[in-house]
Amino acid sequence: MKQYDAVIFDWDGTLMDSTHAIVSAIQLACADMQLPVPDRRQASWVIGLSIESALYHVAPDLSSDDLPHFVERYKHHFFQHDRETPLFDGVPQLLNVLREQRVKLAVATGKGRMGLDRVLAASRLGEYFDVTRCADESHGKPHPGMLHDIMGFLSLDPERVLMVGDTTHDVQMAHNAGVDSIAVSYGAHDLPTLQSANPTVLVHSVTEMHDWLSGRVVPAMRCD
Repeated sequence: MKQYDAVIFDWDGTLMDSTHAIVSAIQLACADMQLPVPDRRQASWVIGLSIESALYHVAPDLSSDDLPHFVERYKHHFFQHDRETPLFDGVPQLLNVLREQRVKLAVATGKGRMGLDRVLAASRLGEYFDVTRCADESHGKPHPGMLHDIMGFLSLDPERVLMVGDTTHDVQMAHNAGVDSIAVSYGAHDLPTLQSANPTVLVHSVTEMHDWLSGRVVPAMRCD
């Protein structure tokens, strides 16, 4: 059984049940800008990308001059409820077990730094993670930049790292960084879409993820 020293999590759709909130914010921003409103499948496909990349996919007619206004409208709608968005069942317990086992933990997310810090504070999960990286301070997914940053910061070997995410962008980022991946089917991308990206393993709940990780993660030396 292969073992891992570190687990890197995506945020939206993986730890936090925010897919609906993101889709709604994208749709409302399109309506505000009098642009065609994407359906749920179109809007959810871009979750995990940086906000600029995502908005160009769902609103291809958007001009570069209008992008800042679009981003403002998206953030306006999303931030109405982001602190109230729930974690998936079992997430705090999973993170607590991994932390007690002294496994190195990190976040690699398409969220901006301000947004991630808001939800880390609201969820009180910030203390669980050794390092976090956001799309606005590195390369966006599926570029491996965020994973390279994290592995460099924590002195990790790619062969001993596991990426967990709910989209093909996460799985492709893992492939590009040379690390294994868990795809979760309860988030933004549907099962056939996730399977097409060839993750190392695909799970359907946090409980199933927890069971799969059992025995596959090992304690790491820490200074704390």
